[in-house]
This record gives sequence, structure tokens and C-alpha cells, in this order.
Amino acid sequence: MADDVSRVQRLKYRAWRRGMRECDLVLGAFADARLATMSATELDDFEALLEAPDDKLWTWILGTEAPDPAFAGPMLDQVIAFGREALS
Repeated sequence: MADDVSRVQRLKYRAWRRGMRECDLVLGAFADARLATMSATELDDFEALLEAPDDKLWTWILGTEAPDPAFAGPMLDQVIAFGREALS
């Protein structure tokens, strides 16, 4: 359990400090709201999503580009929905 707590804290830190402030705000807020209740598989998916380039991730959230198939899936869908809700 302590490893899970450390992992969640580490992922939150990464989500808030990506480099592009807009992505920091969406991913950081998403992490704060959702990571504590995620399964290990969902945490893996979120961690993989953190590898996406900021500029691409932002276009996916805005809906101006289709997501890269390498990052597409339920986790990205959740982040996009969360980001669009935050922007509305």
C-alpha cells in the first residue's frame, strides 16, 4: 500500500510539472481528482499517457486533432472529457 501511495504522489508531481502550463492544469487537476481511486492498470495507463508530447496532448483535449493511436484509449478519453469540462 505504501508503494501505491508513493506512486500516486510521484504521478501527481509529474502531472503538475510537464512544461506546458495548460497541460499541467488539466493533467494535474485530473490527477488530484482521480488517481487515488485508480487501479494499478489505470495508473499504468495514466503513466503511459504522461509520455505524450504536450503540444499533441493539448490538441487532443481541444479536439483539433485526432489522438495518436499509441495513446488512444479509455484513459485518454477520461482526460479529454475532464479537460473539456474544465474548459467549458
